[in-house]
Amino acid sequence: MARTGFVAGNWKMNTNKQGAVALAKAVAQGAPAGVQVGVAVPFVYLDAVGQALAGSSVMLGAQDACWLPNGACTGEISIEMLKDVGAKFVLTGHSERRHIFGDGPEFVAKKAHAVYSSGLTLIHCVGETLEQRDANQTLAVVQKQLEELQPASIADPDRLVIAYEPVWAIGTGRNATNEQAQEVHAYIRQALGKLWNQNFASQVRIQYGGSMKPDNAAGLLAQPDVDGGLIGGAALKAESFLAIVNAAK
Repeated sequence: MARTGFVAGNWKMNTNKQGAVALAKAVAQGAPAGVQVGVAVPFVYLDAVGQALAGSSVMLGAQDACWLPNGACTGEISIEMLKDVGAKFVLTGHSERRHIFGDGPEFVAKKAHAVYSSGLTLIHCVGETLEQRDANQTLAVVQKQLEELQPASIADPDRLVIAYEPVWAIGTGRNATNEQAQEVHAYIRQALGKLWNQNFASQVRIQYGGSMKPDNAAGLLAQPDVDGGLIGGAALKAESFLAIVNAAK
């Protein structure tokens, strides 16, 4: 079935306030119709970027969130705080949270369900390391990460997005081939069909994340189960990010 493409830029721990606002304005001015576009920005710039995006179709997003609503959680940011400054989507389970900062499956699952239950769009990230790929464990790893989501608690496929990000292709300049990406995306859709049902799975957008750039975006986005991208480095310049967005139309 036809799914509206969704390309989200993950700015990670980059930009300053002035640069973030300028980048957001450029993205908002250049974003075409027919593709959902979002930017996940550092916490401290959410408010300023949200104001820069006001009146545009570009969605404001956060890169992480705490699952607890408030209280003695020093250094954390609640989902209600994110909503208060205009966030519309949140990433959970990004490989850098899993592998650098030690977010385990239990933490990731709590965050994912807190995001979804708040009414925001959830972008749940899955993907394997190079060692796991070389050991032919890719699909098993992805399956376990998908099982962090509880179907009984998630009913709207429009607010669930899966981002497949092979860890070995993030920031390395090495991306999965079109065929490798499609193989895993097709598996993800099949797995979602078993966890939920085929109708639900057919509506969920599955993004590819892992060194997607203007020169390889068209081939990746042409795959039948690739519905957009979660873009890192190429999202830090409006020109390269918008080139990818246009390839998703």
